[in-house]
Amino acid sequence: QVQLVESGGGLVQPGGSLRLSCVASGFIFRLNTMGWYRQTPGKQRELVASITATGNENYPDSVKGRFTISRDNTKNMVYLQMNSLKPEDTAVYYCNSVPYTRNWGQGTQVTVSS
Repeated sequence: QVQLVESGGGLVQPGGSLRLSCVASGFIFRLNTMGWYRQTPGKQRELVASITATGNENYPDSVKGRFTISRDNTKNMVYLQMNSLKPEDTAVYYCNSVPYTRNWGQGTQVTVSS
């Protein structure tokens, strides 16, 4: 079955950086557009980065220029490099395909605070 396991979150000061990782299994990873989503209490899950099977990236304005998504199809992994972090980036971050499936992982908590 589909499994998604995220890691790399933590507590970081404003302006800091984190790199999130996600390992996927149970589907043909290299053929899928993959994305990173985030969610805060009371809000809908938000897509913050996506990368197609051929490596085309897309970001909303809220993270453009600060976040970079990448993938390694040999390892079934997708990454999110987050720089210049802001308190409003605080959320639980998840990876999933785009569009997403119902198979969510446990997510990884990112907290940006001084």
